[in-house]
Amino acid sequence: MNTPRMLPAFPTRSSGAARLVLTLAVLVATAVPGAPPVRADTGAEGLVDAYRSAYDTPGMAVAVIDGSSDETILRGHDGDGEAVTEDTRFRIASMSKPMTAAAVMLLVERGDFALDDPVVDVLPEFTMADPRSREITVRQLLSHTSGLSITTNNEYAFPPPRSAADVVAELSDKELAADPGERWEYHNTNYSVAARIVEEVSGEPYNAFLASELFAPLGMDDTTATLGCSDPAEGLASGYEVVLGAAVAVPEMPGRCVGNGGVVSTLGDMVRWVRFNQGALDTGLLSEESLEEMHAAQPGAEEYGLGWEVRPDPAGGDAPLVAHGGTLATWTGDMAFVPDTGTAVVVLTNGVGAPSLLTNNLLAERAGVETTPMNNPLTIVNAVLLGLTLAAGALLTTAVVRARRWALRRRGARRPRVVLRLIPLGLVTALGLFLPTLIGAQGGSFSFQYWIVVVWLMPLLVLFSAVCLVLGAVALTRRIWCYRRLR
Repeated sequence: MNTPRMLPAFPTRSSGAARLVLTLAVLVATAVPGAPPVRADTGAEGLVDAYRSAYDTPGMAVAVIDGSSDETILRGHDGDGEAVTEDTRFRIASMSKPMTAAAVMLLVERGDFALDDPVVDVLPEFTMADPRSREITVRQLLSHTSGLSITTNNEYAFPPPRSAADVVAELSDKELAADPGERWEYHNTNYSVAARIVEEVSGEPYNAFLASELFAPLGMDDTTATLGCSDPAEGLASGYEVVLGAAVAVPEMPGRCVGNGGVVSTLGDMVRWVRFNQGALDTGLLSEESLEEMHAAQPGAEEYGLGWEVRPDPAGGDAPLVAHGGTLATWTGDMAFVPDTGTAVVVLTNGVGAPSLLTNNLLAERAGVETTPMNNPLTIVNAVLLGLTLAAGALLTTAVVRARRWALRRRGARRPRVVLRLIPLGLVTALGLFLPTLIGAQGGSFSFQYWIVVVWLMPLLVLFSAVCLVLGAVALTRRIWCYRRLR
């Protein structure tokens, strides 16, 4: 589920899919009056409770780090009904990207290659139909400036590839959307290629390299990496679909997560990860210079570093945040720290939401700055979709039942006029067929496979589309059949 830069209310993960969900939410939320925002009580716990109330999140694990101390806030339960603890496992989605970047930097520091080396020199199997691909550097992969794009490489094709090698092989007939280094576009495949570089150079599988060379030295003993977004992991319960307050534990949507979103971790381990990036763990794993390079905005990459985002400080400080969010269909999370102060926040949830909003509020509250009331626009979107589905179902069922009466009234009419009368039903049917595909079309990629994506991202949109498509087609067919019989 991948994101180009999105509005602040929705975390980064996947490109067009999450962006369209947010766009729909904002459009409908501004057009339809909704419930008032949830205002938080004072303190970090009040902010977490306000967020959970707004998004109906089943389980949350949050840490607010201040220097050498941290405040842990645990709420709710996992997909097996067990209470959330510091050791509860969560999928961290695109918060995995900084870990892939760190793995690459380990190899760079060992002298295996340089950040500005062409990918083809480091990974000879990397080939594309576009000759410009030979100019892509490792740095450009990690900063999303390679020219890879959803417009020429559909990351939501089913079945998804099983490994980093498969992702690289799929690129052999693909084109670039821009010259390498010309523009920034968040595209998960960049990090799957980076994961394949780690495998090729180290001689180890990607997940094994992370386990032995990154997680073990940092003491992240409960963290592992999966290749697919829905691959099982030891101790990991299902995440949740949450619609209008109803939470249902469901398997994660299948997808290509190797290198870009497949890490499974715990709050305790993620606190260690953030502390390492703050330079607070004396492991000697990466040099201070390498960490600073990862955290700094890269050339042509807008506000993106090497696996990290650079965000404005919600407390109004001059130093920006170093941060990254993560969004899958049933998991969301966010992490951010202020390099100069040692203040940081980690948010892990097993439902859909906007954890970056909570991160900003927690940092603002810690700095004594006014926080933002919590509001979930998807609640309004889903309520509107449910109402539209019920209305469409009633109207189209009536059209099916009264098809013969409709034909009787028009049996003497000329055919062109009858055809005109059928156009509204045809449009409703077409709307049902094509509406889920807009998730890809708005990003330049069209496929009916996006129906599968929308089943996870917005189930009520699929229900509305299915009602329009099926009942619209039945009503249209029955009207034509009745008209021809009476003629």
